[in-house]
Amino acid sequence: MSRFKRLKEWLTLQNNSGNENPQYKRGRRSALTLEEQVLVTLEYWREYRIYFHRKTNWGVSGSTICRIVTNIESTLIKTGKFGIPGEKALFIGFGRQQSCGNGYHRNSYRAPKNKQKKYYSLNKKNHNLKMQVVINQESKQIICLNFGPGPCHDFSLFKKSNVHFHPSTDSLQDSGYPGIKDYHFNSSNPKKKPKNANLSLLEKDYNRALAQERIVIEQVNRSLKVFKILSSRYRNRRRRYGFPCNLLSALYNYELALRSKIQKL
Repeated sequence: MSRFKRLKEWLTLQNNSGNENPQYKRGRRSALTLEEQVLVTLEYWREYRIYFHRKTNWGVSGSTICRIVTNIESTLIKTGKFGIPGEKALFIGFGRQQSCGNGYHRNSYRAPKNKQKKYYSLNKKNHNLKMQVVINQESKQIICLNFGPGPCHDFSLFKKSNVHFHPSTDSLQDSGYPGIKDYHFNSSNPKKKPKNANLSLLEKDYNRALAQERIVIEQVNRSLKVFKILSSRYRNRRRRYGFPCNLLSALYNYELALRSKIQKL
């Protein structure tokens, strides 16, 4: 219920600020109230069923559901309060030595026939979009997101994103980030098995300990994949892929902060 209340609060503030302009009063009123529009958007993100099911539940047309979801997403972005810390927080640092985890999330999507070659993954045999997630290992807060085509290598996406860590920040990665020490010295990668040889017991223990530390990023990915729009085939416009990703990341951070406050009571 906290998601609904927070979304409603931000949307109400945005609408009240917009009512000062007469042009916001024009047009026919929506068949659904603001609370119902927020619930429609949350249901759409969570279940990601086609508009036919949504219009059947709410008694409006599919085009109306589409406009509602698009309007709610755009309005929440415009409020300026619905975001994540961003790359600047990584560069400034956290005031003390902390560790950050890098991970990626992959979404397949239904692609048109033409000009989609760079999004086609030979390994997955479909078209994909990739999202890089950087989190704070201690607080589990999502710091920043970056996006790229599915076939793009994890390390290539990291270099294109221009993410810079503070020198005192420890960065934990999986085996998909070789050579990251050239960009950030305090980085940890699992040891790779050499050709025609085996890893030593010490190297195996190191890989196991690193995996136990990095399990946090996998838990965060799981929390995001609760929303079917990020775990099933993406059907919306590709250029709007960042909208639900950033909004749901901000929702996750808000619930995380709310949970920590409740635990302190």
